[in-house]
Amino acid sequence: MSASPLEPPEKSRDSLILHATDNAVSWITLNRPEALNAITPDQREQLIQLLSDASADPAVRAVVITATGRGFCAGADLRGPATDTGERVPGDISRTIRLGAQRLVAAVLDCEKPVIAAVNGTAAGIGAHLAFACDLVLAAEEASFIEVFVRRGLVPDGGGAYLLPRLIGPQRAKELMFFGDALPAADAERLGLVNRVVPAQDLEKTAREWAERLATGPTRTLALTKQLVNASLDTDRTTAFTAEAAAQEINMTTADAQEGVASFGERRAPRFEGR
Repeated sequence: MSASPLEPPEKSRDSLILHATDNAVSWITLNRPEALNAITPDQREQLIQLLSDASADPAVRAVVITATGRGFCAGADLRGPATDTGERVPGDISRTIRLGAQRLVAAVLDCEKPVIAAVNGTAAGIGAHLAFACDLVLAAEEASFIEVFVRRGLVPDGGGAYLLPRLIGPQRAKELMFFGDALPAADAERLGLVNRVVPAQDLEKTAREWAERLATGPTRTLALTKQLVNASLDTDRTTAFTAEAAAQEINMTTADAQEGVASFGERRAPRFEGR
């Protein structure tokens, strides 16, 4: 058994992102507790790569994103050293957003394995959107979510104006984005942004239970289901029904689907292998 993802061994504390695979679960842990896990560009690229690797690796069947310390992610690191001292030209900002925050959120949405956010503390800005992009969200009782952009006079980025209305409707989304108030975990659960709130000491245990349950499931079936659900709010019924039928056609060629049907006929529990 590997060390607890929330309590990394001392020898690993120099790594800004900890990564371990345990029982077919890829644990990705932000590890800048002194900065409330604000994400640097290098961390962002590493996160994107780890999610891409999880998609392609048949040995990985679920992903957990969590963090060390008292913050989940305080957003993008705006206090790092300046790397661009030249004059900005039209297109620079939009390019930065497209290649940065939007790529990170897209990497979560497009990951072919189910992704769980285990939110241990404050999730602000892109940190909140990182959590909301995950398939399932667990939160410690002390956690909170903040659409912090308005406090800085900024428009939400990282897919916030795409994700929030789909999760809680436009009126609630505007309330959070217009005021920028901290949303406690219990209220986030009530609104539907969080699946479950648990005591802090139970967060890792619950995330592990959920992830390992997913990791024993029919992995390709879960991937196709994720694609259908994520696309459903952007399409009409005819297109959605066509996609559903196509997904089922593809899924029925998988070993897990054949095992599921066989186990039903044989009145036994299925043994899925993720293939």
